[in-house]
Order: sequence, then C-alpha cells, then structure tokens
Amino acid sequence: MFRYVDESELTRTIVRSTLKDWEELSNVDVVVVGAGPSGLTAAKYLADAGLRVLIAERRLSFGGGIGGGGNLLHKVLVESPAEEILRDFNIRYEEVSEGLYVVDTAELMAKLAVGAINAGAKVIFGLTVEDVIYRDDVKDKIQITGVVVIWSAIPLAGLHIDPLFIKSKAVIDATGHDAEVLSIVSKRLPEAGITVKGHKPAYLSKGEELVVKATGKVLPGLYVAGMAAASLYNYPRMGPIFGGMLISGKKVAEEVIKDLKGW
Repeated sequence: MFRYVDESELTRTIVRSTLKDWEELSNVDVVVVGAGPSGLTAAKYLADAGLRVLIAERRLSFGGGIGGGGNLLHKVLVESPAEEILRDFNIRYEEVSEGLYVVDTAELMAKLAVGAINAGAKVIFGLTVEDVIYRDDVKDKIQITGVVVIWSAIPLAGLHIDPLFIKSKAVIDATGHDAEVLSIVSKRLPEAGITVKGHKPAYLSKGEELVVKATGKVLPGLYVAGMAAASLYNYPRMGPIFGGMLISGKKVAEEVIKDLKGW
C-alpha cells in the first residue's frame, strides 16, 4: 500500500522545502548562468573546491546545444586534451582517430549534469537572469555582485513582475551564443565598456582555440565561458564539437577559484 498523502500536505511540503532552499540561495559564492556544457563543467570544479554554486537555467532542461548533436544526429565530437574532463565526469567516449573522440549526446548531457550536482552545485530550472546587481563605490570601479531573477514563464506571459535578487561573489555568463548576461551589462552599464559583437561564421579549429583564450574575467565579479566568450569577442562558431566548451568551463572555474580562494 502507498503511504497516504493528502493534497494539502503535498503543497505544504513542496513550499516549505523550496523556501528553505531559497533562503540559502539568496547569497552564494558563484552564480553560473546557463546549464550548457561550459556552465555544467565550471559548476563541478567550483563545487569541488568547496564553493557554494547556483546554476540558473532559463529552460527546463540541461545541456544547452548538446542535445541536438550534429543536425539532430545523436553524436558530438570532443578533441584532445578535453578527454581528461570526460574522464573526470565518467563520460564514455570512442577514439575515432588520434586525439579525436565521439560521444553520445544523451550521456554527455546527463553526466555533465550529474557531475555538477554530485559535487554540490544547485540547479534551478525555469529561472531567467533579467539583470545584474552592481557596485561602484570602490575607486569608482564597477563590480558585479549578483543577479536579478524572475521565473521564465513571466516574460513569456507578457507580465511585469518585480524580481528577486541573488547576491554572489562571482557571476559566470555561460549562456551560449546570446551572451545574455554580458548583453545586459552592455546595455544597462555602458560605463563598463562592454560590447557584445556576436560570433563570426564557422571556423572550427580556430574557434576552439579562441573560445578558450577568451574565457575568463570581464569585470570584477563577472566572468565569461563557452560560446558567450566567442560572442563577446567576435570569434568563430564551432558547431557540434565540444572540447573547447569543456576546457573553457574548467578554465573559468580555475580563475574564479583563484580569485575567491587565492589558490
């Protein structure tokens, strides 16, 4: 026999548990915006270092652009040296030629997410970052100190609803092609001097190298990883190869850890 659950008990339990989480999530060490490959990778390494990490994902699923594979074919490529990250996440891969590996899209998405969650990162779906929190009271230098969030269903419904705020020591824009957080800062804090140029057309090998090069701190408290970095600096797109995304996620985590913990 199932344990009897009253409908009101169901509601009370969900609300109490959710509000308990939100009390803790109102102030975290790092907010990673976007649960794609670079964001999930960053979150695992950040959480492994003992930082309190929130991943805000506007959709109701993990993986970013992984799921579509190559034109809906369910495989993607990862090149050396990113197989080291695959091993960290216990993701199986097949070497098809020296230094080139093929990975199943579902496994890549699922295990990146599991790796981040098992490390201690918290993922909230349906959460849109619509603004940032900033300070400029230290030598008139702009610092990003958190994010402003609403449920993703709210703008879809065309409603104006005041948001909630999440304070953090670091914010990572891992939102992909649209570079959503950087675009907000560019528009609303022009004095920050950020211009999101959009990415160039495809140039696979060059794009993979440049996206890793572009990864890192943009402003105090604000970092960029993955395809958002390519869009910030007008670097090429790469398509269904994810070595650069994974290495970018690990690199940005290492930079944040160094800044916050001095390692």
